[in-house]
Amino acid sequence: MSQQSRLIFGFHATLAKLRHDPGAIREIYVDAGRHDARVRDLVRHAEFATVRVLPVDAARLAAMAPGARHQGVIATVDTTQRHVTLDDVLDTLGEPALLLVLDGIQDPHNLGACLRVADAVGAHAVVAPKDRAVGLTQTAVKVASGAAETVPYITVTNLARSLREMKERGIWIVGTDADAPDDLYRAQWPTACAWVLGAEGDGLRRLTRETCDQLVNIPMLGSVASLNVSVATGVCLYEARRRRAGQQAAGDGPGIDDGKK
Repeated sequence: MSQQSRLIFGFHATLAKLRHDPGAIREIYVDAGRHDARVRDLVRHAEFATVRVLPVDAARLAAMAPGARHQGVIATVDTTQRHVTLDDVLDTLGEPALLLVLDGIQDPHNLGACLRVADAVGAHAVVAPKDRAVGLTQTAVKVASGAAETVPYITVTNLARSLREMKERGIWIVGTDADAPDDLYRAQWPTACAWVLGAEGDGLRRLTRETCDQLVNIPMLGSVASLNVSVATGVCLYEARRRRAGQQAAGDGPGIDDGKK
């Protein structure tokens, strides 16, 4: 495989790529021994998108993705397409931004799960630093179950600077911190917001924490001290989405919560 392509594997990730960005797929390899309904459905989507499907034996698939649970499906994807920036995303929004910022996540399973949550809640993008973070690996893409193909994943060189640029565009930066004085369910924030969650065990880095407009804690009422980052992502993003839905139902305009209550 060349440096200009990467592998995605599994039915969810491959079908999501076929539906949302078929032009990026070079070819799809399927287990020649599988003839079930899932494979037939995948082949139909590929034929409609004029993507070549190559039946191969199970041994070749195993060699292409050692140790991976590929389900008998592996696709090679072109990585030379135009890089998407945060400005590209924000310039096309028809509603206040809802962003997820991950500060140095190291575990690809956590990254994949966070992408899946971001897709489910309708977040507009996930932002992460290029360095000291896991990146969009094959494992992260597989765990994301297609969300890596639908949610823009934007890497930045300087996270603190990117957060300041978000502020300049009217986006409120909310960080999570176990020691923050504000409770997630009592705190107020504007509709356009970016939620910042830190790495496993370490939390937010000092400069990231200082750049946030506001810090909140997730109430922990049991015996455990913290939540997995993907679970915390779900708690925060769904609370933000719940409040938006409440504002819309009440007929309130965007940004009615100004974060100053």
